[in-house]
Amino acid sequence: MTDMLPESWRGVLGEELEKPYFKELTEFVEQERAKGPVYPPREEVFAALDATPYDQVKVMVLGQDPYHGEGQGHGLCFSVRPGVKTPPSLRNIYKEMKEELGHPVPDNGYLMPWARQGVLLLNAVLTVRAGEANSHKGKGWEKFTDAVIKAVVSRPDPVVFVLWGNYAKKKLPLIDTARHAVVEGAHPSPLSAKKFFGSQPFTRINEAVAAQGHTPIDWRIPDLG
Repeated sequence: MTDMLPESWRGVLGEELEKPYFKELTEFVEQERAKGPVYPPREEVFAALDATPYDQVKVMVLGQDPYHGEGQGHGLCFSVRPGVKTPPSLRNIYKEMKEELGHPVPDNGYLMPWARQGVLLLNAVLTVRAGEANSHKGKGWEKFTDAVIKAVVSRPDPVVFVLWGNYAKKKLPLIDTARHAVVEGAHPSPLSAKKFFGSQPFTRINEAVAAQGHTPIDWRIPDLG
């Protein structure tokens, strides 16, 4: 996996890949792939970092771990490939977007248009065993993605961190809130969506992005037909 880290992130994360925990993590994931399907595919493990270069991050959304169904996850949190049914949490995100901003609900769950505008869609755990949520939790990915958060925090250019749900909110101590903005809220999953609806996250994020001197995000996702 070490040779797949996108070039724009190598300067700030390259040393992380040399640490003992990451070598153990790489061995664990390879052993898992030898036993059966692991998502996302090897070439998409760092897809979020690839889609949003280090110097272009405006917003960082933290998810938990990849979707564990076949063909769903492709390395961006909350996002699924074109042609795959939109999962419940993302349906709720779209519902809030429609209510809040008036944007139509798209016919797909492919969030690459957000990533290309500087929205880093990062899961805390970057791989998962097929059909078993959280099966790669506690194996080392959290150390690596904490290093990603710290790298973004250390940039001179401020960023908006989006922490939905208690799992994401645990990352708050890693963030220098004097320099960076934080938008917190309930998780959009069906279990907590009642608290998520009406929280106006997209407006709050874009107000913070604009206050930092950056172009606000266009949240519309085009239909793929």
